[in-house]
Amino acid sequence: MRPIYDSSEGRTGYVSYEVSPLLAHNTDGTVAAAHRYFKMIDRPNLMIKVPSTPAGIPAIEQLISEGRCINVTLMFCRKHYDDVANAYIRGLERRAQAGQPLDRIASVASVFVSRVDTLIDKMIDTKLTANPNEASASLRGTAAVANAKLIYQRFLELFHSDRFKPLAAKGARVQRPLWASTGTKDPKYSDIKYVQELIGPDTVDTMPPATMDAYRDHGDPRLTLTEGVDKAHEIQSTSLQSVSISMKSARPCKRKASSLSPSRSRT
Repeated sequence: MRPIYDSSEGRTGYVSYEVSPLLAHNTDGTVAAAHRYFKMIDRPNLMIKVPSTPAGIPAIEQLISEGRCINVTLMFCRKHYDDVANAYIRGLERRAQAGQPLDRIASVASVFVSRVDTLIDKMIDTKLTANPNEASASLRGTAAVANAKLIYQRFLELFHSDRFKPLAAKGARVQRPLWASTGTKDPKYSDIKYVQELIGPDTVDTMPPATMDAYRDHGDPRLTLTEGVDKAHEIQSTSLQSVSISMKSARPCKRKASSLSPSRSRT
């Protein structure tokens, strides 16, 4: 990946290495582990993965303020995204105030996609068993893409804001949303569902090889992330609420440390 990193001037070509899940609720331990990995691996295109737990947020801010490249992982909802993006911006602000350079800091905010539908669909299926109806059935497979589209809208707001402009003028880069878990789990859905519907500037999609092959075969590359935003709002604020399902209380937004597992990825 190093030639890609070099030719892109550090915009891409990163390899991610994750801190231990046992540190998910330990801010100081996460920062210390990140320092150890950066020293041990000693490559400019290294990103350390830090989970978006409450203890992970201050660790992210601290590491960004030190000029480290961070892959924030295990994000499932807009609350996670807001916390993470603001931690990134605060870290840049601290670095700018200290007179340190901003232009070689890269970060991604990894939002898990298909797992949201897996969870919400199970909740819908339970309700359908008790009360079969077409309105509820039509909501299957809609939550994940709606969630990602609304997160992208928040990304646009934050990184085109008056707050971020002074940082951008100093060379700061946006923290790119990264769509994780984009292989289709339910065979009833398109095998490229979580790729085709989430295409937009300044994003990354970590496709499994089979999904990548499928997209090469029958994908339709075009800007889709900004399509259907009003519908996405309706799904989250009205349609799911009408069947007593809330993204705020759904399990992924209340995950436990025991659900975290180590992984490595390339960006």
